[in-house]
Amino acid sequence: MRKAIVAGNWKMNTSLEDAASIVGTLMQLQAPKSNVERVIIPPFPWIVPLQQPLLDGGFMLGAQNCAIEDQGAFTGEVSAAMLSSFCTYVIAGHSERRHIFGETDKVVRGKLQAILRNGLYPVLCVGELLDERDAGQAFEVVERQLVAALSGISKDSLSELVVAYEPVWAIGTGRAATPDDAQEMAAHIRGRLTAMFDANFAQSIRIQYGGSVNASNAGAILSLPDVDGALVGGASLKAEEFSRIIDAALA
Repeated sequence: MRKAIVAGNWKMNTSLEDAASIVGTLMQLQAPKSNVERVIIPPFPWIVPLQQPLLDGGFMLGAQNCAIEDQGAFTGEVSAAMLSSFCTYVIAGHSERRHIFGETDKVVRGKLQAILRNGLYPVLCVGELLDERDAGQAFEVVERQLVAALSGISKDSLSELVVAYEPVWAIGTGRAATPDDAQEMAAHIRGRLTAMFDANFAQSIRIQYGGSVNASNAGAILSLPDVDGALVGGASLKAEEFSRIIDAALA
């Protein structure tokens, strides 16, 4: 039985005061213990001040990105080795990193390896652009991203992997994929993991949906058989709404 995982990716938003307020409200709304794994992924500067309040409230902490290298003369970078003292999860391959900052499949693989090398848990994001979906290439694109990131890595190393399917055309647009879209791709991802590794491994891996998830559509998305959680963007900045999304994973 896969445990649901709901993660809030705050992206480049919030002041420290905003961040503390969101976390404080969440702690009032959510019990310290839950059958849902709850993760907050704030901007880098807020990781340290938020660590203890989140842990005390039963939440886990993640980072939005990391460097490929563990240390060195790489001005402005933050390594997985540095994050390992504070975080549990690190995102690799978010669509904004791929399409705004030009991260290639090779770069995403390097970051995923850095996350694993430092004992952290990767949230590997995969997903297609609108023109790729319209051209009937969605499955092909997601398969390419999965294979590029995971091929040659032992399944034992990937036991804590989370795959987040985020159709790029649904991120921040208010246009979420339909439940049928989300389930179809999640099942396809699980099938591809079966082909790359084996069925038992594929059945153990949690697959999130990400893309305009909100309190209104979370119930339908989180009830899908192959969707085990959500990677939430804008709605995670509203404590009450994010709490309702978490609660939907319990329903």
